[in-house]
Amino acid sequence: METTNMQNRLDDLFKRKKHGILSVFYTAGFPYLEDTVRIAEELEQAGADMIEIGIPFSDPIADGPVIQHSNNVAIGNGITLGIIFQQVEVIRKTVQLPIVLMGYLNPVMQFGMEKFVSECSRTGVDGVILPDLPVDEYVHRYKQLFEHYAVRFSFLITPTTSEERIRLLDACSSGFIYAVAASGTTGVRGAFTSDQQVYFHRLKEMQLKNPFMVGFGISTHATFNEACRYGSGVIIGSAFIQALAENVQVSGFIHAVRPK
Repeated sequence: METTNMQNRLDDLFKRKKHGILSVFYTAGFPYLEDTVRIAEELEQAGADMIEIGIPFSDPIADGPVIQHSNNVAIGNGITLGIIFQQVEVIRKTVQLPIVLMGYLNPVMQFGMEKFVSECSRTGVDGVILPDLPVDEYVHRYKQLFEHYAVRFSFLITPTTSEERIRLLDACSSGFIYAVAASGTTGVRGAFTSDQQVYFHRLKEMQLKNPFMVGFGISTHATFNEACRYGSGVIIGSAFIQALAENVQVSGFIHAVRPK
C-alpha cells in the first residue's frame, strides 16, 4: 500500500506555532444533534487553534461525569459515526482548523477500521485518538493504513508512563503526543501539583519526536499558561463541555482561557 501524499493541517499547525496552542474538545451531537457544526465554526471564530470532536460511546470509562453525561445526551439525540462524518463535511466548508476525532475503539471497530480511516481522509479529519487501542495492535494492523490516508494518530502518556514506554509511544505517534496531566478520569481540577510540574519538565527535557499537548483538568487561564511553559499547548474538554451545558458563549469561554 503506497502512502498517499496529502497535506495535513496538524503538521502545518505545529510547524507554524511552537507554543500556546489551544485545542478544544467537545462531544459530537451535544447539547443538540446539529450543534457539532455550530460549535466548530464558533471555536474557529473565537481563536481556537485545533478542534477535537468526541465520538460518543455508551461506556466511556476513562471519562468523568461531565463527558459521560454529554455522551449519553448525544447518543439519545441520535448521533452516529456516519452522522459525525456528514457533519465534518459541513464543517469543512467553512472551518480551516485541524480536526481530530477522539473516542473509544468499539464504535470504530463496528464501523470498520479501514472505512473509518478512509472517511477521515475524505471528509477532512486530520488526526485520530483511540486511547484503548493497544500500541502493538496499532503498529502491526493499522499504522500503514493511517499513513496511507495521511491521517495522524496520537497516543496518550501519563505521569506513571515509564521513559522507555514514552519513547515507544512517541515513535509510534504522528501529529502530536497527548500528555495526560493526571492519572484518573477526565474532569476539571485546580492548579498543577509539584509532581505534575516535574512530569511536564521531564517530558520537555526528553526532546520527543512529536510535540506534546497537555490535557485533563485544565480549565483556566492560569493552568493554560502553566502547561504551555512545558508543552506545545493545551487540550481543554470537560470545562468547555460544562460551559456548553450552561449556555456559556463559546467566544467568552475561549477568551477567558486565552485572553486576546
